[in-house]
Amino acid sequence: MNPNIKNFEKRLKIKIKNKSLLIQALTHKSANHEINNERLEFLGDRVIGLVLSNKLFDIYPKETEGVLDKRFAKLVNRKTCASLAWSIGIKDFIIMGDTKKKIIRKDEKILSDACEAIIGAIFVDRGYNYVKELVLRLWKQDINKSHITILDPKTKLQEHSLKMYKKLPVYRLLSSKGPKHNPIFKISVIIDGSKQFIGFGNSKQQAQQDSANRLLKSININ
Repeated sequence: MNPNIKNFEKRLKIKIKNKSLLIQALTHKSANHEINNERLEFLGDRVIGLVLSNKLFDIYPKETEGVLDKRFAKLVNRKTCASLAWSIGIKDFIIMGDTKKKIIRKDEKILSDACEAIIGAIFVDRGYNYVKELVLRLWKQDINKSHITILDPKTKLQEHSLKMYKKLPVYRLLSSKGPKHNPIFKISVIIDGSKQFIGFGNSKQQAQQDSANRLLKSININ
């Protein structure tokens, strides 16, 4: 059963020329193994990435690549897309096979894929500038929240260690192997009372970040 495209366009405040593209974007593979939203989802994922990475590049001119990447990862992931899809009611329009009658909040992959496929369909139908306005409008709240300071694992571990034990984490270089242009560093870290955690990286900094991240995960700090 086809969704009510007019209602869907009204929900998203958009206008689509090729309605069949939108129907395809809303069709899960369980409903049609040949004509479904998988290809449009692939395209939409890249379109969303381009729009939002360009936006972050503009609004954070002094940020490093690493920090921009962290902010981007918060904006472009399955959970964010699924949450967005749920909030605008995409679930009411997704075409599913007979095996699944109702989409629930936990169906993150179905919701996220549909969201990305819709963006892909609108890009094909209306072009980049049109879909850019839609993406920025839909992701506006998440973009506004992206200013929240993101701490890297090493900084986060340092703050935790100082707060709990009044001591800095202790890092130790265990080995350095490989050619000069592509070395692999092996570095351990401990905090007061912890066991040793080992990290690897192409630089000492990367290896320290990796070891700090492993220790943080062991004590359930994300």
